[in-house]
Amino acid sequence: MFELTDKVAIVTGGGSGIGEAISKLFAKSGAIVHILELNTEKASEVVHSIEDTGGKAYAHSCDVSDNASVEKVFKDIVEVSGQINITVNNAGIAHIGNIETTTPEDLDKIYSVNIKGIFNCAHHSVVQMKKQGKGGVILNMASVASVLGISDRFAYSMSKGAVITMTYSIAKDYLNEKIRCNCIGPARVHTPFVDGFLAKNYPGKEQEMFEKLSATQPIGRMGKPEEIAALALYLCSDEAGFITGSFYPIDGGFITLNT
Repeated sequence: MFELTDKVAIVTGGGSGIGEAISKLFAKSGAIVHILELNTEKASEVVHSIEDTGGKAYAHSCDVSDNASVEKVFKDIVEVSGQINITVNNAGIAHIGNIETTTPEDLDKIYSVNIKGIFNCAHHSVVQMKKQGKGGVILNMASVASVLGISDRFAYSMSKGAVITMTYSIAKDYLNEKIRCNCIGPARVHTPFVDGFLAKNYPGKEQEMFEKLSATQPIGRMGKPEEIAALALYLCSDEAGFITGSFYPIDGGFITLNT
């Protein structure tokens, strides 16, 4: 079950964290994985790791906020692999601040990556999938912040709310093209980003703050990138062929059990 044998999958932000876990699991499941990353050094490390275990993967330098860059990379991918079957829009950036402390420049930066980046990649995915005539899957990375008010996450929550509505629109508009579109809503996941954030903002208190952040999840810990990847694999597999236009929280009970 959940095999992706010979399917061509794009994973944005696949050089670390959740994107890395998705890239590795998809390759292990038989997919030909194309990683889109600003940090091509990290992406290349993931590619080498995949190749070392017998998988197939490629790294591409790409700024998802730049439509011309995305268009070029998508054309390159089709030239190399012949098709695009799956796109995972995982690349994103965070921001801390309320509406007073968020500058117009902050808002533009969040918008360009978290909203426009998904638009660019989803747009070119739909165009290619329609051309192929065999359908496809687009999976977007949303957040628990898409549906809950979280303190000091004004711009980030705004952007992740847009991810859900983009997902619903794409799913609705391309039913007849057999293009499925869903999104995942993680709560806190233990990634290198979290470690870097704690080291920068709480020097000497990293472990204390890690435990405090972990405790905000009712289940008592942060998620693991591999757990998010497992859900992504299911939603992009043929076994999930009856699922489209859905938002899947994976949050340790954060949305429904926090009181």
